Amino acid sequence: MQPEDTEQAGTVPVRQPEQLPDEAVRQEYDRVVDEVRRHRHAYYTEDAPLISDAEYDALYRHLEELEALHPELVANDSPTQEVGGEVSAAFAPVRHLQRMYSLEDVFSLEELQVWIERATASVEKLGGTQQLRWLSEVKIDGLAVNLLYRDGELVRAATRGDGTTGEDITHNALTIKDIPTRLSGSNVPGEVEIRGEIFIASRGFVELNEKMVAEGKAPFANPRNAAAGSLRQKDPAVTAQRPLSMFVHGIGAREGLAAASQSETYALLREWGLPTSPYFKVLENFQEVLDFIGHFGQHRHDLLHEIDGIVVKVDDFGLQRALGHTSRVPRWAVAYKYPPEEVHTKLLDIRVNVGRTGRVTPYGVMEPVKVAGSTVEMATLHNQDVVKAKGVMIGDIVVLRKAGDVIPEIVGPVMALRDAQDPPVREFVMPADCPSCGTPLAPAKEGDVDIRCPNARSCPSQLRERVFHLAGRGAFDVEALGWEAAVALTAGPGPDPATIGGSPAPEGPGVLTDESRLFELAEGSADPALREALAGVKVWREKRSKGVGTGQWELVPYFWTKPTAKTPSKPAANTEKLFRELEKAKTQPLWRVLVALSIRHVGPTASRALATALGSMDAIRAATEEQLAEVDGVGPTIAASLTEWFAVDWHREILDRWKEAGVRMADEADESMPRTLEGLTVVVTGTLPNFSRDEAKEAIVIRGGKASGSVSKNTSYVVAGENAGTKLDKAEQLGIPVLDEDGFRKLLDTGSA
Repeated sequence: MQPEDTEQAGTVPVRQPEQLPDEAVRQEYDRVVDEVRRHRHAYYTEDAPLISDAEYDALYRHLEELEALHPELVANDSPTQEVGGEVSAAFAPVRHLQRMYSLEDVFSLEELQVWIERATASVEKLGGTQQLRWLSEVKIDGLAVNLLYRDGELVRAATRGDGTTGEDITHNALTIKDIPTRLSGSNVPGEVEIRGEIFIASRGFVELNEKMVAEGKAPFANPRNAAAGSLRQKDPAVTAQRPLSMFVHGIGAREGLAAASQSETYALLREWGLPTSPYFKVLENFQEVLDFIGHFGQHRHDLLHEIDGIVVKVDDFGLQRALGHTSRVPRWAVAYKYPPEEVHTKLLDIRVNVGRTGRVTPYGVMEPVKVAGSTVEMATLHNQDVVKAKGVMIGDIVVLRKAGDVIPEIVGPVMALRDAQDPPVREFVMPADCPSCGTPLAPAKEGDVDIRCPNARSCPSQLRERVFHLAGRGAFDVEALGWEAAVALTAGPGPDPATIGGSPAPEGPGVLTDESRLFELAEGSADPALREALAGVKVWREKRSKGVGTGQWELVPYFWTKPTAKTPSKPAANTEKLFRELEKAKTQPLWRVLVALSIRHVGPTASRALATALGSMDAIRAATEEQLAEVDGVGPTIAASLTEWFAVDWHREILDRWKEAGVRMADEADESMPRTLEGLTVVVTGTLPNFSRDEAKEAIVIRGGKASGSVSKNTSYVVAGENAGTKLDKAEQLGIPVLDEDGFRKLLDTGSA
């Protein structure tokens, strides 16, 4: 993305050009920001984290360090200034009555002590004389949710989202037995927001995964993502089948509620019939907090649910109000994160996986071992340089860490045990040829660490990954097209497992030799030939007796039913659903089509920007690299990637076939929207009460204006909200008109007039 003029809340002065950081620092900062955003999206929106909590924490702290050293880089849209993640387009957005904040994390007892001493000193400086008491509770590894009750009735449930706007999940929340539809007891406010955490208990998670495996589905990675994925089901009946629970831990907006402390509030919540955690205690001093942390650190797997730390809060509400908030976190609460757990296990092999853009990623296969409450047998090794850097060899006893209780990580070998291994350890050698299609592997360009398979069109692994990706929630959102269906569509059944001594290995080609013909499977397709071809798609299934595998395998139809003496083979119910879902996917907006194309570097943020600015696929295809780079939120790297992608003939063929099949390739313009901002460049900075950042940008763009992220002499207006920072200072220095939210609304309605 293009670097912006940046800011930091407070009184940091605007630096002169000669004081700006050098290009290397700026590039590193932009890279880290993009990485943090990518992993936030994967964690909060896709419910599918790409790295461990510990790796993310390290990445985030690196970003904080860069911003501390170079405060002029900090913009209001920096991840360090935001709460949570994006709001999924799959659910209606709803605004919280009172903002939901994140928590500041600390990773050592020394950092925790510093935080407590700082909070204590702040209270004393503000004139507080009472003894601070600390409400300490376990940090549930779940999904933050906000419940809105009016006159005691539950009227809405929403995820935290970006802290201001969340996703409406009311229908799904109503299926959770722990959440009362009506509050009981006395002193119930006329309107109140209840904050809490939805989770899946440890035992329920094991049982859920066993059920998923028995049904031939992929198990969930961890309880947090199982809970988040269950809560974001479009069908509440599916949510109702998941073992979801909730504990509440706070109150947002409220009418007429007089409570003096957090602990007093917990008693009120219980009186109203709401579930509160049994794992909390009000403590008098730092030593008691340390004892509390030590106790639950030893017994973390004995609890009802998984935890990843301890939350410490100032108990008194008056002191909480006095301490206040930063733009992202309260100053009266902190989360201590337990160190990642580590175990030893044997590294049996290092294999490689080929992703949707051709990237070849090594991963370790280990003797199964239980770590952080679940069994692990595989872990990514990222690339060949990481394998070398970690110094691991096949056959080593390795240190395995399930960092942050999420993604397993091979830390390194136990060197003292290496010579004792039988058979002897051996080095991993990165394959020279693609294990999926046999094409020679090479870096995409000179100097790249990653190596890739250049056979993008017909490499079975890449095609399988692309088809799986385009069906995902962030793209076409085709519910019936999961991982196993993507494999069945793109690869043949492979050899008989009995002849290779193991589970089946798919081979290509399958029914789809690239994704261009995918929408010929849609219910409304004029040519049913491809749908009929699915009748011949078969996969290996292990024969089972009383639910137990027999070791014998058979080829069975995947998309069609198995014929019997009385009934012929026909499309299975899930296959019929796939046809309907593909037909429905044709109407998805342009930005989702862009995401579905698996263009390198082009994710949801850039796709939305392109769709908003250019409006149609034809306009995007016709734009020059320079024109694409000028789109706010795109920049030169993404523009170059788009230009390279559209230059490939079979890429264009995909779009042509999709368009012919009826896939939407342009967003309908709102002719009723006046072009009041034509030719104007508007910068929005700070927090506006009634506009999120994306809402403000969209309001500008659909009226013909340019929503810029930086202030310059070409800026027409600056809209300044709370904590506007140095962009406001720069606007005043340059004499640019500054508007508040009321002025912004008038600008939207009437333009410069």
